This record gives sequence, structure tokens and C-alpha cells, in this order.
Amino acid sequence: MTEASSPYRAWRCHAFGDYHDLAVETVAPPALAPGEVRVRTRAFAVGFPDMLMVQGKYQYKPPLAFTPCAEFAGEVLEVGEGVTRFQPGTRVMGLIRAGAAAEQVVTRADDCMRLPDNFDFAHGAAFIIGYKTAYVGLVVRGALAPGETVLVHGAAGGVGLAAVELASAMGARVIGMAGGRHKLELVRERGAAAVIDYAEGRFRDAVKALTEGRGADVVFDPVGGDVFDESLHCVAPFGRVLVIGFAAGRIPSATLNHALLKQYAIVGVRAGEYGRVYPEGGRRVNRALETWSASGKLTPHVHARLRFEQLIEALDMIAARQVLGRVVCEIDA
Repeated sequence: MTEASSPYRAWRCHAFGDYHDLAVETVAPPALAPGEVRVRTRAFAVGFPDMLMVQGKYQYKPPLAFTPCAEFAGEVLEVGEGVTRFQPGTRVMGLIRAGAAAEQVVTRADDCMRLPDNFDFAHGAAFIIGYKTAYVGLVVRGALAPGETVLVHGAAGGVGLAAVELASAMGARVIGMAGGRHKLELVRERGAAAVIDYAEGRFRDAVKALTEGRGADVVFDPVGGDVFDESLHCVAPFGRVLVIGFAAGRIPSATLNHALLKQYAIVGVRAGEYGRVYPEGGRRVNRALETWSASGKLTPHVHARLRFEQLIEALDMIAARQVLGRVVCEIDA
């Protein structure tokens, strides 16, 4: 029996609810369809959406039972019919809607990228969602130009740090917002020209002071709630407010006459869905991200490296809002 056909360990969710009920089970390998690859997992990332999915609160609800987590890195074990970009042994980083918290992953070859030489497996597992969200948001949907000012909310999180790094590398001026000195120090280290602490309360005046009264050309907002409401008061004329998510819990609304008077755009960003709706555009994004990842200018911040068996501990860290960047579970070779 080959490794590709052998049973393997996977974390399993049998009912939506408390993630502490997740358990490790031995599962049989699924068949490989045309266009797919089978990957020996060396690391998988754990994020806030993974916790929501297990709780049944995410916009995508996979059929039960399922294996959680979406990002992974490892070595290709087997390729399906029609796959020519990868061969057995190729080091890759990839995505799957659910299924990464396992010793093997089967996913579409189009959802994988080559792992750059400057990344280890943990960096690869922590790269795609954050930087794809940043790229689709800032470049594809936000049309960010060099010299513009970007206000990044939740800037010390995985997606926020990716946006800070990418915008800075593109020649934009970044204002990063986070809570607490340690988070703000990291945001500045990753390229922010200025930082603002949420603890200071209303931030519109600080943003306007940093932009000579004009406001931010692009607002990158994975937080929502009160943060979104306040951001509408410090977006520049003809600016773009990128709606990434609602980590604060409250889904806000906007008064359209305000958007009309200030002539800003409110733009929804779903990076994964972008590639599913527009496959060629998704492939272009992947090619751009492969180039960026190999450039040395973008490197995910891995807050903690845990073992395969510590998935619940990783989720506890996320629930307690202790994570700066990403937390990754590694699997021994």
C-alpha cells in the first residue's frame, strides 16, 4: 500500500457548535479527480473563519462530517489527470474550502501555488488567504495606486498585516490601526508609516491630521461594526471602502446620501469567491501572488507554531484574540 492510498489522521467536525468537540480520526483517502492533486500536509494554518465554520456561523457550511481549516503547505503525493504544473515531490502551498487539518489534502491544482524557496512550510500555510484577500481587495477591487493612503483596520491580524505589507510594497502610504503597543509595534515593523491605537477612541481626527484633512484613499476593513461607521467619516473624496469582513460581530449599514455627497465607493471583497466566479481572474491573482511570494517582500508573520494535535489550543488562542498574524499547526516529516 502506497502512502497516497493509506488511511491518515484528520480532525473531524460531526456537528456545528463548540470547537472543543473536534476530534482526531483515521480516514480513508478520497479518490483523485481530474485536475486535482493529493498533498502530504506539512503545516496548516488556523484562522477566525475556521472557528466560525465549526460553529456553523460562517457563510459557507460544509456538509457534515467535515475536516476544518482551509490553508496548508506540503509535498505533492499524486496528481490527477490533466495536471501538468506539479509532479510528485513538488513543494506547494494551497487552499481548500474545508479539509486542511489533516495529514493529506486533496484539492484542485488551480488552488495551489509552488512554495517559494524563501518560505518554510509554516510560512506557506499562512500565506494564501491573507495575501490573496489583500491583493484582490487592494489591487483588483480597490485599484490602489502608488502614493495613495491606505487605512488598514485590524492591522495586526493575518489579513491586516498582509494588507499593510502589500500596500507598502506597492508604494502606498499605510496607516495601520490595532489595539495595544505590541500590536502597533509589529504593524509599524511591517511597513506602516503611521499607527493609531483603537484605545484612543474616535479616530477620524487622527486620520485627517495624518492626511492633511483629506482622509484615506482606501479603507481596508475586516472589522466592521463601529469601525466601519467611523471610517466613513475619514475616507477621501473618490475613495474606496473595502468591506472584507465583520470580526467585530455587527454588520454595519451605510447611508447612501453620504456616499453620494462624498463620492466614495463601498466595495465588497470575497477573495476566494472572486476566483470561483471569474476563474481566469483567479489564475492571474495566483500568478501575481507566486511572484510576490518569491520576491522576499512579503512574508507572513507566524505568531505560534503548534503541533498537529494542538488544533483546539490554536482555536483557543484565536478566540482569546491573542494572535498577531497567523497561528500554524505543523506535522512532523
